[in-house]
Amino acid sequence: MRHVIFGGDGFVGRHLAPKLLADGEEVVVADIVRSDLPHYRSVRYVRCDVTDPASVASVGLKADDIVYNLSAKMLSPIQVRAKRHEFFFPVNFHGTEHIMQAMDRAGAPRLVHYTTDMIYGHTVTQPMTEEHPVAPLGEYGWSKQKTEELATEWRKRGMSISLFRPRLIIGPGRLGILEKLFKLIDWNLPVPMIGSGKNPYQFISVFDCAEAARAAWKAGVPDEAYNLGSLNPPPVRKLLGDLIRHAGSKSILIPTPGWAVKRTLDLLDLLNIPIMDPEQYLIADEDCVLDVSKAERQLGWVPQHRDEDMLIAAYSEYSAKKDGHAVAARHVPAE
Repeated sequence: MRHVIFGGDGFVGRHLAPKLLADGEEVVVADIVRSDLPHYRSVRYVRCDVTDPASVASVGLKADDIVYNLSAKMLSPIQVRAKRHEFFFPVNFHGTEHIMQAMDRAGAPRLVHYTTDMIYGHTVTQPMTEEHPVAPLGEYGWSKQKTEELATEWRKRGMSISLFRPRLIIGPGRLGILEKLFKLIDWNLPVPMIGSGKNPYQFISVFDCAEAARAAWKAGVPDEAYNLGSLNPPPVRKLLGDLIRHAGSKSILIPTPGWAVKRTLDLLDLLNIPIMDPEQYLIADEDCVLDVSKAERQLGWVPQHRDEDMLIAAYSEYSAKKDGHAVAARHVPAE
C-alpha cells in the first residue's frame, strides 16, 4: 500500500507525511513545489500541477493506493472580487476533478479529501453538524462545495471518499489573516471586533487536521463527511483579551455594530479594495461552532489543541518572524 498526497508539500501535508512514515508506510508527495523538509529523505516526491490532467496522470496511481487531496487555494492572500473565480476554481474544483479521474483510470477507489466549513455559509442551526444546510457565501466556498458534489457522483461509481470540513486551520508556518490582528496588538492599537465579541470563534490545529486524515485511513476511508474543529471554543472577547495580555500590549478591544461593519466592508469589496473576504466577515459575529462528535464516534479522532494556545503560538511565531528568528523551512504561505 502507498499513500499518495496531492498538495503534500503544503500546510497539512507536511505534517501528514511524517505521521504516515512513522507508521511504516510508503509515502509519495505530489506537489508543484518541494520544500527543504527532513522527511523527503524517506518520501518520494513527484512534481505535479493538479490543474493539468497530464501532470496528475504522471504521478502513476495504483489500484491499492490511498489518495489524499490537500491541494487548494485558500482565502489568504485576499483576492479582489473579479478574480476570485479564476483564482479558486482551477485548483480547488478542476484539480480535484483531475485527481478523481486519474483514480478512476487506475482503479484506486479510496480518497481522503479536504473541503471547508465555508460550504455552510450563515449559521442556521446549532450545533452545526454535518447535516447543516449548505449555502456558500463566495467563490472559495463554492469551489469546495462543488468538489463535494463531485464526491457524491464518484461514490455512485464505487469510490470511497472521506470528506473533511475544517474550521480556520492554524499552526506553524501559516499566519494568513491573523497577521493583521497581530500587527494591531504589536503596535498597541485598538482591536475592533465585528459585533460584541460574545460569540465563540473556533480554530483547528494543523496537527489535529493531519491526525484526522490518518484516522480516516485507519478506519478504512469511510464514505462520510466530518467536521473538524476545536473543543469548547471561547468567546472572541476572551480569546483576544488573553492574547493581548500575553503580548503585554496596551491594545483595547472595541465592540462594533456588526451590521455597520459588514456594510462598510461590502462597499470596500465592491470598490476592489477588500480588507477581508466576505466569506470571513459575513459570519464573524455568528456562532459558527462545528460539532465534531461524529469524527470521534466513527474515527476515534479527538482534537488535542485549544484555541487559546493555538492563537498564542501563532503570535509567538509572528513575533519571531518579525525579529528575523523564524526558520525559513517551516514557513508555508497560505495557499
